[in-house]
Amino acid sequence: MHDNEPAKLVALSAPKALTDTRARPISDLRISVMDRCNFRCPYCMPHETFDDRYRFLSTSERLTFEEISRLARLFVAVGVRKLRLTGGEPLLRSGLADLVGELSSIDGVDDLALTTNGVLLAQHAAELAANGLKRVTVSLDTLDPETFRRMSGGFDGLERVQDGIRAALEAGLAPVKVNAVIQRGINDGQVLDLARQFRGTGVIPRFIEYMDVGNRNDWDPGRVVPSRQLRDSIAAVYPLLPVAGSYRGEVAERYAYADGAGEIGFISSVSQPFCGDCTRARLSSDGVFYTCLFATQGTELRALLREGAGDDALLERIRGSWRRRDDRYSELRRLPAVERPLRKIEMHYIGG
Repeated sequence: MHDNEPAKLVALSAPKALTDTRARPISDLRISVMDRCNFRCPYCMPHETFDDRYRFLSTSERLTFEEISRLARLFVAVGVRKLRLTGGEPLLRSGLADLVGELSSIDGVDDLALTTNGVLLAQHAAELAANGLKRVTVSLDTLDPETFRRMSGGFDGLERVQDGIRAALEAGLAPVKVNAVIQRGINDGQVLDLARQFRGTGVIPRFIEYMDVGNRNDWDPGRVVPSRQLRDSIAAVYPLLPVAGSYRGEVAERYAYADGAGEIGFISSVSQPFCGDCTRARLSSDGVFYTCLFATQGTELRALLREGAGDDALLERIRGSWRRRDDRYSELRRLPAVERPLRKIEMHYIGG
């Protein structure tokens, strides 16, 4: 036996990376734990549709924490390294810190994060951190109280969101990121206020182009403010330096303040689609596996779970779905001749 034979055997036995039809690996899983939300943001859950008569999922229809943890372990087995809890509003799910504790114990998970509107974050941040949550992203589109009410569907909770951000910092859920969806004529004139507010605080604001998620937000491309325009307006006041991406599939273009006062990011799904490097999978709160934020259909996993399927059967379905994945909606959006999907899954159902 030659000296290098053991190394050859080890290499041959290593599992092959799970990739889709465009050679994109699966590395991020966004888990929606709740389809309900306490906001009615017009670009996500407008009042006109999501009123008191709207039927959300019942408790029995949602995955249990045990089911979520089992599926998360299987996704990690095929290559996922980052988990993010989303909604709806995930902090409306009772006992969420217990789920965080279960997920944080899974071998192979490098990062466990949460996206929230921040209203309930102050009362949960310390417990979430103690149970293993690493980071938090807060959705906050404006610092102006009146604009906040308009963009949240009439909710008067700006101070509570700001309290939540402070609590997250105190709990060590760093870096705290703030996601702001920018719409022309609504909050585009307040971008510099957000940048100024968080300079030097350790909070990273990220400015997101207004996207045509779901079917009910009356998306108008004329309300999209290209990221380059936002970047130039900020850089005119606070000079910026580009920051290299840190991993494949990173969606934000990052910039650091030239004076060292922190960084900001821009997510440009409309003007600069990043489908070619998308490594994100999504799991809805009722157990459907989606391979794109703009998906029109998904792969059912809850029924298999509750019928008593073994891990091999679940893994086969997960692998098969990802291997068939050919999603590139944001790229196709820019091609007028291409037929558009008619009924995309709503964002509140699978997270942003």
